[in-house]
Amino acid sequence: MIHQYAIVIGEIFKYCACASCTIQYAISDDLTEKQQSPPIRVKMKIGEIEFEIEAQPDQIQTAVDRILSTVTERLKNTSFTQTTERPSSLPRAETCRGIIQKLWEENWFGEPKSLDEVHSELARRGFHYDRTAVAHALVDLVKDNILTRIGKPRRYQYAQKRPPT
Repeated sequence: MIHQYAIVIGEIFKYCACASCTIQYAISDDLTEKQQSPPIRVKMKIGEIEFEIEAQPDQIQTAVDRILSTVTERLKNTSFTQTTERPSSLPRAETCRGIIQKLWEENWFGEPKSLDEVHSELARRGFHYDRTAVAHALVDLVKDNILTRIGKPRRYQYAQKRPPT
């Protein structure tokens, strides 16, 4: 293979003269040109609008200004009724006892339930309390005459003592 390099004033081109490849590409546009620094990447999010800019350091400010003016204009033209509403405040954290009391209000304890059944039902509804916390809450509800305990220790079943009002 024969490779030739041609130097034209201020430019270098690499020519490959072999039969299998006839590619010409510029190595550098100008020998006197400064080395370009790597581009800067900027990511911004304004409300629901998100954008990314990649440019040379001397061009980044202009690009950001253009984007911001476009976004500002778009937000001015958007009516306030179209803006996304914030979801209502998240539900308050529930206590284990409060959730079991809701089960009682739903007559879920109409038939006797074991600790394991109560714990599984809470988990099914998305409340993952420790078994001991569930057991303590059940004992508190028994003491408050809301539930009653049937059976022997370690095998108790809990049922509603009185119907919800």
